[in-house]
Amino acid sequence: MNGPRPLTLDTQPDAAAAAAQAARWITDRAREAAAARGRFILALSGGTTPRQMLLELARQPLPWPALRIVQVDERVAPRGSADRNLTLIEETLLAHAPLEPAQVRAMPVDANDLAAAARDYAAQLEQLAGTPPVLDVVHLGLGDDGHTASLVPGDAVLGATDADVALTGVYHGHRRMTLTYPVLNRARHVLWLVSGDAKAAMLDRLIAGDSTIPAGHVERARAHVVTDVPATKLLRL
Repeated sequence: MNGPRPLTLDTQPDAAAAAAQAARWITDRAREAAAARGRFILALSGGTTPRQMLLELARQPLPWPALRIVQVDERVAPRGSADRNLTLIEETLLAHAPLEPAQVRAMPVDANDLAAAARDYAAQLEQLAGTPPVLDVVHLGLGDDGHTASLVPGDAVLGATDADVALTGVYHGHRRMTLTYPVLNRARHVLWLVSGDAKAAMLDRLIAGDSTIPAGHVERARAHVVTDVPATKLLRL
């Protein structure tokens, strides 16, 4: 294929198989990181697609004490809300894996001063992963409008170059706190989990390196895509 360097693509028969494969892939990266650096820093996205992956991950033989979880993005909503990505982490990994709450660094979206909270979260990333922070694995999803994390079409946050954590405008009813391109693109590995035929058009554009969608600006060289057959129906390989 001409154009940008292809992402590493791993196609599974269906969404359940893709979730299980993504969990195994994360487990392998966790073991490598724990062996090399004594710690594995995993940044997790929300949405509906990763729930099964996180349940599968809870059953994997990870070096659990070495794991530190941070959030890729979060909606400004009350603690415990179904709209919070943290709720997904609590219902999957914290409920089913040998993981302590202190191992999860939640985005402080319930703070009164959200701008200060974003700066505080960036400082937490530096405490965990150095200055500038380098995350071991960033898990990303792909929206049907081409967004990833909470980097959505037309938002000013797309141009953020001097902050690793930023606030968006209102998108689908919520402001959000999100990691920005600089920290995403420093990650040692990026894992895309994309499933379902509704994602087929955007997966094709992601694989093709379409820079007109937000997802197209994420570093490709260290990225791995786990997907299912329905999501690949439009790929031009």
